[in-house]
Amino acid sequence: MKGLRIQYNAPVVLTFFLLSLGALALGELTGDRTTWLLFTVYRAPLTDPLTYLRMFTHVLGHADYTHFMSNMMLFLVVGPPLEEKYGSKRLLGCIVLTALVSGLVQFIFFPSTALLGASGIVFMMIVLSSLAGMRTGSIPLTLILVAVLYLGGEVVDAVTVRDNISQLTHIVGGLCGAALGFAMSRPSHRFRS
Repeated sequence: MKGLRIQYNAPVVLTFFLLSLGALALGELTGDRTTWLLFTVYRAPLTDPLTYLRMFTHVLGHADYTHFMSNMMLFLVVGPPLEEKYGSKRLLGCIVLTALVSGLVQFIFFPSTALLGASGIVFMMIVLSSLAGMRTGSIPLTLILVAVLYLGGEVVDAVTVRDNISQLTHIVGGLCGAALGFAMSRPSHRFRS
């Protein structure tokens, strides 16, 4: 056992986790004022510079510890293998793009509600991981199963369940994961890490 040390093995995943934990703690300390101000996307004036920042930072905010843990458990399980496969820069790009797309969808189409949390990122990662072993000219059965089970369930929930969970964000995240997975698997469009 001599010589074992803790390794910061997935820098993007671990840094995202720590930033989210920091945002949660800051929200607790300020009575959720910072959560609303910095880590929640909602319809706000375009003249407010924080409106643009929140398009990206809303994925770091969480309503409470239970919300945080439900996202982070899957994030910490699915994220490191994706970071190893695609590289830190590409995974960070996937996270940033998914945050922006989900933030814009929320801002444009749902002016009377607010959005926060990493569930769109988690769904992007779930779908992206189902594409990890894809070969040219084939669609992985894992992608089909994930689409039916996860995304299909979100569509059903969006129609039948009234809760504070944004099923649309899950669907948007899943669609981003599929698009990014297919884009990164194309030989002529390989991205460099």
